[in-house]
Amino acid sequence: MADWTGVRDRVLALAAVPGSGKVFGAGAHGFELDAPLTAAEVADLEVWLDVDLPEDYRSFLLRVGAGGAGPAYGIFPVRRGGSAGWRWVGELIEEAEPGMFAEPFPGGADPEAAVAILAERPLQDDFDDLADLDAAFEAWEERLGEVQYDPRRTAGALCLCDEGCGRAVWLVVTGPERGRMWRDDRSSGTDLHPMPETDGSPSDFASWYLGWLVAAETACDLDR
Repeated sequence: MADWTGVRDRVLALAAVPGSGKVFGAGAHGFELDAPLTAAEVADLEVWLDVDLPEDYRSFLLRVGAGGAGPAYGIFPVRRGGSAGWRWVGELIEEAEPGMFAEPFPGGADPEAAVAILAERPLQDDFDDLADLDAAFEAWEERLGEVQYDPRRTAGALCLCDEGCGRAVWLVVTGPERGRMWRDDRSSGTDLHPMPETDGSPSDFASWYLGWLVAAETACDLDR
């Protein structure tokens, strides 16, 4: 079980540390955190999602905050959106419609299809005419986008973080990968892939977030 004791205070304290602005992404989140959600709000969120959140993220929402300071440009805050239910504010990639959160991840589109299309990328050496190359590349990009950005690719996952340059981080909430963090490198022409710890083990929300906090404190010359 994740131990969030003192974590909120540690994060907020970094805002007053000289030089804390050198931590990557600090200019975006300023080491500020949204207020934690109440138990009733988290329960309502889970009903809306139709899933039980992984314990470490659920307890983070209750004890640390609904979002704010965190890895890279921070954790997208989750807020009630009136009649629309709940939403994560600032997500880079359009999330699955309500009802798709409960589907197994990855659901729908075959991830191997993207790999196959990536292998078919047009190469300049195969074309005598640049106009033909441009046309082939445009058609290839359209095919790749239809597969890579099919919303079913991220069914059962929550987009939680903007890493910059179009990269994002997702928390899987259903299926065999439930509770694990996945990096989204589709903008760089690769694909979604699990985020490992330094020892190669799967990364969960708590290890990912607390690893960032320790690194931020180290960068600010704070000993824990």
